[in-house]
Amino acid sequence: MKKHLSLFMFLLIAGTALAQSPEAKLKELKIELFTPPAPMANYVRAVRTGNLIYLAGHGPTRADGTNIQGKVGRDLTVEQGYDAAKQTGIALLSTLKSEIGDLSKVKRIVKVLGMVNCTEDFKDQPKVINGFSDLMVAVFGEKGKHARSAVGMYALPSNIAVEIEIIVEVE
Repeated sequence: MKKHLSLFMFLLIAGTALAQSPEAKLKELKIELFTPPAPMANYVRAVRTGNLIYLAGHGPTRADGTNIQGKVGRDLTVEQGYDAAKQTGIALLSTLKSEIGDLSKVKRIVKVLGMVNCTEDFKDQPKVINGFSDLMVAVFGEKGKHARSAVGMYALPSNIAVEIEIIVEVE
């Protein structure tokens, strides 16, 4: 019995040691977070209430402050839209890290609203927003899986390709 308990404890400790922190995972993926820019209007980028953080809509902002712009289905392909959604995820993670200090405090990505700037006949919004969702699962594992809406929009601010807002549960 004691031998089995010791083996169980060893496996438990080894499994915990092998689990990577979100920051280590980002480094492995060669993704660098950046200081988020100031909001464009009269709002804040994040609001915490209890153990939930509501992040305002973010676009595909790069570290240099530029955005991926264009309408998916006319100016951008599905693959380019996917990349824009992934970049939006990096922008959201940058804001989240600046709010909580350590992404290891994330208990769960709870809810996602993904908006795609697209043509009237475009039907692959979920494929575009998968760029964000795939990134969250790559960084957080099971904690990155979330409830989600992926919708098309006629226009988004500054002609950004994607806008995403999220709700995150934290410690």
